[in-house]
Amino acid sequence: MACGSTPLWSGESTWFCCGSAWGPCGSTGTGACGTCQSGKAQAAWPNASAACFDLTRPDLCGENMPRRGCGSVLNVRHQCSGATVCVTVADCGPRTKSFCSESTCCGGECRTNRVIDLTPAAFSAIGNLSSGVVPVHIFE
Repeated sequence: MACGSTPLWSGESTWFCCGSAWGPCGSTGTGACGTCQSGKAQAAWPNASAACFDLTRPDLCGENMPRRGCGSVLNVRHQCSGATVCVTVADCGPRTKSFCSESTCCGGECRTNRVIDLTPAAFSAIGNLSSGVVPVHIFE
């Protein structure tokens, strides 16, 4: 999986559970793409499909995010630490419209709106699960 360096988006990242039991997660569904697993470096993107966009509505928060479907590869970088993880889109989410104007800051720079969810395996590569929400830059 080749991880790119072309800037795509910035915002907040959280983590979510999917697939087989792993770490803090019990067994759950395998997501909108049918391949999501908590123990893999995967992500949920709010514009993975038209149906997904209708659920997440990032546009209501001023986020006119591009469509990136199942299997798209993204590089997520923690704004503060610079830690990165390469992920594959495997689900729809987060429900951006529910978190409009939420803000996470570090080093005097803030990011608003939840724009990507990471599996626990992916989130752990860039931050501590207990932090819950981190500011990120996303590349492709």
